[in-house]
Amino acid sequence: MTSVWGLIAAALALASAVAWWRSRARARVLRTALEAKSQDLEQLQMAFARFAPEEIIERVVAEGVTPHGERKAATTLFADLVGFTTLSESIEPDVLVRILNGYFERMSRAITTHRGHISTFVGDGILALFGALQPNPWQANDAAHAALAMREELADYNRELAAEGLPTLSVGIGLHRGSGVAALVGSRDLMQFTFVGRTVNLAARVQDLTRRFEVDILLTRAVKDTLDGRFELRELPATAVRGIEGEVEIFAVESFSGEA
Repeated sequence: MTSVWGLIAAALALASAVAWWRSRARARVLRTALEAKSQDLEQLQMAFARFAPEEIIERVVAEGVTPHGERKAATTLFADLVGFTTLSESIEPDVLVRILNGYFERMSRAITTHRGHISTFVGDGILALFGALQPNPWQANDAAHAALAMREELADYNRELAAEGLPTLSVGIGLHRGSGVAALVGSRDLMQFTFVGRTVNLAARVQDLTRRFEVDILLTRAVKDTLDGRFELRELPATAVRGIEGEVEIFAVESFSGEA
């Protein structure tokens, strides 16, 4: 009888040991899978952490997937330094990088202060978005205020550069409002939040026109129609631009008569 109970106890002990071993094995598998998923998520976050708004990153962390694109109405701001390519060939690389980084720092501050999001830097160009992340009925005003703030920041920066005996900068800024698709685009190694569509292209074309008309800020009729009346604008001749059917109505931004 004793031997029977001994066998039963041994069998129970063996079953318990097997169950414990299986539990440990499952735990190791789950831990390995969790670590792999964490690494994937970390890699995805790193791919666009510096290029996507915090709200988008939080959605990725919560959902574990890239949010789908959304069609929205947004105001795009495209800024480009005038003659910077020629300038870059005449100064030392370390000085060039310092000048460019100082410029980007100040322009970024002007844009984000007015609820804009910088989508990307393209060479010495900047693409900024207003209303692409969240609905913003004041997006045109925000973009125009940002452009004026960029003008002030650049004037202040030029005084610093001149005091150091360095070349000063000149910028052209184009604004346009329209529909497009706001989304995260790119690869697993690099992703960015951007706005895809003709709106961006037209803002870039309008920025090009700042050279022709010798002004620093131009906006289209689509922006003007929703703009605060206290912005002082100067109408310029409607102009044909490459890739756009018909002529584009453009206005130079002079100033804002009131508090932002």
